[in-house]
Amino acid sequence: MDNPLAHHILRQLGSLQSQREVWESHWQEIADYVVPRKADVTKKRTSGDKRTELIFDSTAIHAAELLSASLHGMLTNASTKWFSLRFRDKELNGNDEAKEWLESAEDTMYAAFARSNFQEQVHELYHDLITFGTGVMFIASDKEQTLRFQTRHCSEVYLSEDANGRVDTVFRKFKMPAKAVIERFGDGVSQKIIDKAKVNPYEMLTLVHAVYPRSDRDPKLLTSQNKPFASVYIDPDSKVVLSESGFDELPYVAPRFLKASFEIGYGRSPAMTALPDIKMLNKMSEVTIRAAQKQVDPPLMVPDDGYMLPIRTVPGGLNFYRSGTRDRIEPLNTGANTPLGLSMEEQRRNAIRSAFYVDQLTLSQGPQMTATEVIQRTEEKMRLLGPVLGRLQAEMLQPMIQRCFQIIAKQKLFNVAPDILRNVDIDIEYVSPIAKAQRQGDVRDALQLLELLSPLAQLDQSVIDYVDADGMAKYLMQTLSVPATTVRGETEVAQRREERKQMEQQMMEQQQMMAEAQAMGQAAPGMKLIQGGAE
Repeated sequence: MDNPLAHHILRQLGSLQSQREVWESHWQEIADYVVPRKADVTKKRTSGDKRTELIFDSTAIHAAELLSASLHGMLTNASTKWFSLRFRDKELNGNDEAKEWLESAEDTMYAAFARSNFQEQVHELYHDLITFGTGVMFIASDKEQTLRFQTRHCSEVYLSEDANGRVDTVFRKFKMPAKAVIERFGDGVSQKIIDKAKVNPYEMLTLVHAVYPRSDRDPKLLTSQNKPFASVYIDPDSKVVLSESGFDELPYVAPRFLKASFEIGYGRSPAMTALPDIKMLNKMSEVTIRAAQKQVDPPLMVPDDGYMLPIRTVPGGLNFYRSGTRDRIEPLNTGANTPLGLSMEEQRRNAIRSAFYVDQLTLSQGPQMTATEVIQRTEEKMRLLGPVLGRLQAEMLQPMIQRCFQIIAKQKLFNVAPDILRNVDIDIEYVSPIAKAQRQGDVRDALQLLELLSPLAQLDQSVIDYVDADGMAKYLMQTLSVPATTVRGETEVAQRREERKQMEQQMMEQQQMMAEAQAMGQAAPGMKLIQGGAE
């Protein structure tokens, strides 16, 4: 029986499909030339089909793989920390007990990421970002691995934004075997699906999953149908709701590499910027290959008579002609300028590499470069990717970390928090290699200040009064993201200083008593003489 909710969602899906149509042909061209393994947008191909028939030069493919691998290593490297948690209240950041609990929460999150399939799926997300301009990842809870990540192909998803330009609606149209549909949704399936599963349990059925904000929910009811975000699975063929539930936060992250302010939902990518050069390079390579083939195996000019056909061009081949004539088989000189073609191709390759930030990602080390110059140039190149980092932090890393934190908290995997941490706000700080490289300049400026003040302090000690040693230490520890377990909190530091002050005071009192005793000892002979004279 048809369901009003199913009709409503399918109408919304139709509207989102019409908005996405103009992007699909663009994505298909990108996939054909840059990521052929995902070239299933407007073309539907069978699995295992060869998809490189349009590619004559693989520069764009390698450049896209280099950029995706570099973003993976610079933003979410598995071997280093790439985020840390901090309290919004600065006083709590100086509390040892609070900081140690927060660091234990970080360790729990990193362990959950390591157990899950995060690294393989986030790499696919980066690749979708730099090719299609939009990446979509679904984050779910998992009983065995705590977290489960699934990167979705852009051809499956339909997006919409809220008033702030953030993606808040994700519709996904996908296929699933009939037997899997019955296993997943049980009694919610229609009789039509049951009949299909009996005939062919492996027949692929089309389903729709809609996730969108609920505007008519009752916040007082703690049920899945009253969550902030609705989650509805629909059979579009029968117009039946298979299941209806919800999420406390959006389970999808949908970052965009670049985005125009007047375009809704989808972003643009370096592959789109380089697409004219990519298509031109492939055409030029095709022509150059044909020209080189004609030079290596040129067409032949044969007299119109006097020869016995066919012409044999294989090694050792014999061609018979009428004796007594001067006619010969001669190659046709096409006049092709192969070096010019190769030079023009290299220009297009450099333009493609620049569009994919290859110049910033690869270090061209000269023979006279010192280690310091190498470090500085690397940091400068990483800072050039700052705009990309800012958007990915806002649209990908922040919502992803918040979603994972909530999932782990619901599974009660964190240590019991101290009472002082009730109803406190936690901020996310990014400590990935690229984020650290962008902050290295601040550290150098602070250290350079101390170096410049040192000679002035030799002339006038009062110059040191301008430097707050405690503030400088806190700033350096925060900028360098030093772990909480390696430094002391403000409470412990104050206690140690008080103990040191008391010890110094005791030592001063002891020294004073010793000095007085020594003075009295030295004065004793004189007192005796005075007393003797008086007698």
